[in-house]
Amino acid sequence: MTARIDTQDAAQPVAAYSQAVQAGNLVFVSGQIPLVKDTGDLISDSMEEATLQCIRNAEAILAAAGLSLSHVVKASVFLTTMDDYTAMDSAYREAMPQPFPAREAVAVQALPKGARVEISMIANLG
Repeated sequence: MTARIDTQDAAQPVAAYSQAVQAGNLVFVSGQIPLVKDTGDLISDSMEEATLQCIRNAEAILAAAGLSLSHVVKASVFLTTMDDYTAMDSAYREAMPQPFPAREAVAVQALPKGARVEISMIANLG
């Protein structure tokens, strides 16, 4: 079974993709950049706040699927510079429940809309 998941409670997609897709027992949340849902503003001054906004967006999408951050089994973090890693990790550690999901954090050349961070997640319904 495959189902598209969308919610108005998170920032809307900035390109041609679904906010999330459920495939079997897994929910794949598309990469979230730090857009504020009500204004469309991009948080870029504070890496901690940008990271938390990415997670808030993902959390709202998970909620639309009947899930929470505790269902996340894998997260992928994309940064435009590894200089932001420590600040991102600090905010991530604050927001994500333990035990922490598997995760990687990689540096990329650029992200949509000039974002400094993007986070995608995979959650398990089981």
